[in-house]
Amino acid sequence: MSELPESLETLRRKVGQELGVSSWHLVTQAQVDLFAEATGDHQWIHVDPARARSGPFGGTIAHGYLTLSLLPVLLQGMVRVPGVALAVNYGVNRVRFISPVPVGSRIRAAASVKEATEIDGGLQLVLTVTVEIEDREKPACVAETVTRLYLPPSDAR
Repeated sequence: MSELPESLETLRRKVGQELGVSSWHLVTQAQVDLFAEATGDHQWIHVDPARARSGPFGGTIAHGYLTLSLLPVLLQGMVRVPGVALAVNYGVNRVRFISPVPVGSRIRAAASVKEATEIDGGLQLVLTVTVEIEDREKPACVAETVTRLYLPPSDAR
C-alpha cells in the first residue's frame, strides 16, 4: 500500500498510547427521557424518578446504550485529524457496562489507540475507551470501538 498522509500516519504511530481525556459531560433526565423515546426502552429505573428513588440505584440511571451513544460527543476533538473527509463508526468489538450512571452525574471518556490499520482510502482505528463517572471508583463503560477515517477521493493514495 502507498504511504498515508502525515496526519493519518501520525495517528497510526500512536498505537499503544493514550489519546487523551474528554471534558466532563452532565447526564440529565431530559437526555435519558429522549433516549427512552427514541429506543422505546421506558424501564422505570430510567424514566420514573419517584419510583426509582426507592429502587436499587436510589434514583434514575442512564441506559447503558445511552452511555455508549455518547461516545461521539465525549471523543470529539480527540480524533480530529486534518484532511480527513469522513469518519464512519464501523463497529464495536467489545463493550461492557461496569457501573450504572446516575442521572445528574458527570461522565468523561479516556481513550487510547489499540490498533491503526491502513485501509483503502484511509485508516481503520480501534480505540479502547473507558467512560468514567465523576467521584466513582469503577467506570461506567469500557468499549473497544472501530472507526474508519477516509481521505477525500483525490487524496486517497
